[in-house]
Amino acid sequence: MAVDARGVLSVIVPAYNEAETIERVLDRVLSLGDLVAEVIVVDDGSTDETLAIARRVAQRLPRVRVEALARNRGKTAAVARGIELAAGEITIIQDADLEYDPAEIPAVIDPILRGEADVVYGSRFLVRRAARVLYFYHFLANKAITFLSNVLTNRNMTDIETCYKAMRTGVIKPLVLSSKGFGMEVEITALVSKTNARTYEVPISYHGRTYAEGKKIGVLDGLAALGYVLRYNLVTPWLPRGRKYVRAVNRFLAGVPTPEMRVDRPIVPRPTAPRPNVASPHWPTAPGAKAAPAAKARDAYSDVA
Repeated sequence: MAVDARGVLSVIVPAYNEAETIERVLDRVLSLGDLVAEVIVVDDGSTDETLAIARRVAQRLPRVRVEALARNRGKTAAVARGIELAAGEITIIQDADLEYDPAEIPAVIDPILRGEADVVYGSRFLVRRAARVLYFYHFLANKAITFLSNVLTNRNMTDIETCYKAMRTGVIKPLVLSSKGFGMEVEITALVSKTNARTYEVPISYHGRTYAEGKKIGVLDGLAALGYVLRYNLVTPWLPRGRKYVRAVNRFLAGVPTPEMRVDRPIVPRPTAPRPNVASPHWPTAPGAKAAPAAKARDAYSDVA
């Protein structure tokens, strides 16, 4: 029996000065068909035509919603606003720069659809797909941050700094992000690791950019990430808001059914006409919420212990 995956996915697209790629990103996301319930673009105070282009796209594609922050506050603030608005049963983050290919989103969320995972990271370092050869120092920084995170979370993850983080909306909805800049990558990883969420990684391709092509993350962001690893693993989980988040997620996960339904092949969405946005009850704040039926996983992803 196949899982009905129609309209389950909210895609959050934080955008800052991405006029060259924002329209192509949105078109590619929506080409996934009726898997996508909504695309939430959060413009982070862009000074180019990003916001205007996104609004034009929203006029012709009703599943696209555009929000604008009054000033540039960083990726974490943009993602936090998107999380507040997300209404699908599964939420994923998609950068607006095409470093990550939206065509791979179905493979990223497949373990969740099959009922094997609650959280899935798309890893650039599980070497099974194409990856552009770029900065060695960025590679070392990613490895160092992930290694330190693994030491403190006791997880065997390969890429916590990846953009592609997909999770049941009930896992991310209760999290009030407090980091700045690109700190959300560490903050989400640290707090989710304290819950009972089943975390998987899947291999993805990565089409990175040079600084001349518009890459934004820098040395200071890497140094800040190291501080965030310590803060969100050693301090925040023991504060009242950290404990409250863990309790809320574990209550939600207790109601997620085990994978009784099974499928013989990965779920591949068929392009169809847009569906209207319908709010989902599948997160902790909805009384008596139940998650969508899920199915048994086959292969192509690795379990994160």
